[in-house]
Amino acid sequence: MAVRAVVLPAIGAPLEITGIELPDPGPGQVRVRLAAAGVCHSDLSLSNGTMRVPVPAVLGHEGAGTVVAVGEGVTRVAPGAPVVLNWAPACGACHACALGEVWLCANALNGAAEVYARTTDGTELHPGLNVAAFAEETVVPESCVLPVPDGVEPVDAALLGCAVLTGYGAVHHAARVRPGESVAVFGVGGVGLATVQSARIAGASRIIAVDVSPEKEELARAAGATDYVLASGTTPREIRARTGGQGVDVAVECAGRAVSIRAAWESTRRGGRTTVVGIGGKDQQVTFNALELFHWGRTLSGCVYGNTDPARDLPVLAAHVREGRLDLSALVTERIGLEGIPAAFDNMLAGKGGRALVVF
Repeated sequence: MAVRAVVLPAIGAPLEITGIELPDPGPGQVRVRLAAAGVCHSDLSLSNGTMRVPVPAVLGHEGAGTVVAVGEGVTRVAPGAPVVLNWAPACGACHACALGEVWLCANALNGAAEVYARTTDGTELHPGLNVAAFAEETVVPESCVLPVPDGVEPVDAALLGCAVLTGYGAVHHAARVRPGESVAVFGVGGVGLATVQSARIAGASRIIAVDVSPEKEELARAAGATDYVLASGTTPREIRARTGGQGVDVAVECAGRAVSIRAAWESTRRGGRTTVVGIGGKDQQVTFNALELFHWGRTLSGCVYGNTDPARDLPVLAAHVREGRLDLSALVTERIGLEGIPAAFDNMLAGKGGRALVVF
């Protein structure tokens, strides 16, 4: 059956909107009709080679929809079930999974190397980060779908698949923000805005949003930021000035750039914690000297997928949505069709914030 999809023909090549031949689900597989997909900066990182992916590929990893068919042996979902796509399913058997660190599963992305569909001329296609959400329909392993929690619309549920899980987990699992602590969020795109909301949910006393664009201030304050700082060479000094000369307790970096990682670290108090969520390239080198590491006693840590377990955390996020603490619509700056995805990539390159949501 042919469906429309956005294909990345080669690393660095323009995206192509075309028809692809999607097979019926095989044993252990599920076919999903997409309701919506978020355009994430990680998709841009895949297209430009910052993150490696077999090509040609259909990108898109943040999505939700409805099951339309299942293969032999599928027991967790049935046709008609609304589901969230889980692009990083844990295998449950590797060393990281045995430690309970399912977000570091060594086998989570094995499916990206598989051939899951073909173009109409027979060219083999890979499923991006496992799930190929930039298409009207997709076929994925059963492990790559989770039920949409009660009280969340399928279109909104797409955002739970990456941006919200990452931002929420960065605050609650990686940085472990405590009530009354101060937080600075560097980069207020989709993940950054989810991080701001999550810091508010955690009870942060002050939330300072930092970005290069003045246009993002309204979005950041609507999400819960108490302060907004335009990024510059003096950002750490300005943040310390707003926190009694001490710096914030926690900084979360969502841009993946060396200069903002360093600025986030310098913006924390002595003994403060910096969590890096943004995905940067190998050319983004961050340096520290040994004396400052000793003197400041700060902690710098990475964060993969918010250090979350989607099966555990999705119901928690749904409760926040139902009770009005988490506003998914506040993350979306534009709603587009498949044809709008190339322009959404251009917007990310231009530093525009929020999330483009593809609605099918």
